Amino acid sequence: MADPPVPHLSFEDFRKHGHDLIDWVADYLEHVGDRPVRPQVEPGEVRAGIPAHPPDTSENMDAILADLDRVVMPGIAHWQHPGWFAYYPASTSPASILGEIAAAGLGVQGMLWSTSPAVTEVESAMLDWLVDLLGLPGTWRVDTGPGGGVLQMTASDSTHTTLAVARHEASVRGEDLNQLVAYGSAEAHSSVEKGARVAGYRHIRAVEVDHDQAMDPGALARAVDADRDAGLVPTWVCSTVGTTGTAAIDPVRRVADVARANAMWHHVDAAYAGTAMICPELRHLQDGLALVDSYVFNPHKWMLTNFDCSAFWVADRARLTGALSITPPYLRNQASDAGEVIDYRDWHVPLGRRFRALKLWFVLRSYGAEGLRRHVRNHLDWAQMLSERVEADRRLELVAPTVFALVSFRHVAGDTATRAIAEAVNTSGWAYLTPSVIDGSAFVRVCIGSTWTERQHVEALWALIDDAAAAPAQL
Repeated sequence: MADPPVPHLSFEDFRKHGHDLIDWVADYLEHVGDRPVRPQVEPGEVRAGIPAHPPDTSENMDAILADLDRVVMPGIAHWQHPGWFAYYPASTSPASILGEIAAAGLGVQGMLWSTSPAVTEVESAMLDWLVDLLGLPGTWRVDTGPGGGVLQMTASDSTHTTLAVARHEASVRGEDLNQLVAYGSAEAHSSVEKGARVAGYRHIRAVEVDHDQAMDPGALARAVDADRDAGLVPTWVCSTVGTTGTAAIDPVRRVADVARANAMWHHVDAAYAGTAMICPELRHLQDGLALVDSYVFNPHKWMLTNFDCSAFWVADRARLTGALSITPPYLRNQASDAGEVIDYRDWHVPLGRRFRALKLWFVLRSYGAEGLRRHVRNHLDWAQMLSERVEADRRLELVAPTVFALVSFRHVAGDTATRAIAEAVNTSGWAYLTPSVIDGSAFVRVCIGSTWTERQHVEALWALIDDAAAAPAQL
């Protein structure tokens, strides 16, 4: 008796439902601005719409797709909404979505060149394209070296990788691993501290910042000297180009001087602001890259490429492979053994790798450098417009310079009035921004970066802010 067939979708049904799903996504993106930007559900409400146990028999795909609207959509925060001004963007685009679909359909595992040569070679080409597009050091190109780039899941992964490599190198030098020190500014992303903890650093320093919230290189030098005098081993430092709080810019070249004088690994985190470097007029903001050891930015933030897609480069890729390459027999093959190819599994912690580069390829070709520059420059212009309105309004004040597309401000009446602005905007249903705290005082972050945001949406946001700022005076 023959075994019963596995209930795969037929290719005819796959085509039908695939077309239906593309229509659903297109309709969603076309009309996302008509929805409330934030979900209106209580904790556990989405879970309550899902059965407690899995089905024993196959379900109809029409019913499964219908649950996108019934179960999923009520609990979705609409990151692609034109009124999304919160956090930093998690952008996408039609071209990126198509690239993701193609990668999902291929379903390859690109841990080695030999397991799908196209995965490795498209990726290395895209990282080299980005070197050119962002004006990064030419020695970071994979095709020339000695550096090179690789795609990771997030900037946090890259930060953790560099911390682990620097720790490995300290071990090889015979350093006491309990005495290693990692440094980042007091405004560095939380992934610096978390990555250092995971990598086994016992000493983690938050370096003082200046009045613009950027790392003070003098304070860094003093901290390093004090640690050396205490018998510790300064090992790793991170410069941030575009901090999470206010998009502050650490002075890369001056930090590099301290790092080089003390033989420290110098990593640059440009997760958000790196996309802006496609505009040549902004590249002076990260002067000194030729002196650093590694660099990361996220195309999935501001470069119209959906999560996850984080671009990571090192100045010398032999340092990565020297620390991370472990080759059991089942991963050996002729091309790798001959040194003819790159095996990206040696460039980061995970072994498994999906085809992230495909969607990036689609995006870079679909928009071109000119289209991407227009996208970034529009957001920069609108952020300056909003910043100028804040500066001209006696009720409000900036808490940091507006260099990229992040505007950070507060109400002069204090924390209560500032928080009231955020609450009024966020409960409007139309726009969403991020309340935060810096130097013990409340402020509001407005990040202009959504794929579908236009000038009219920034104008509408200002109207909400203007109304909310007036409210305290009326109480």
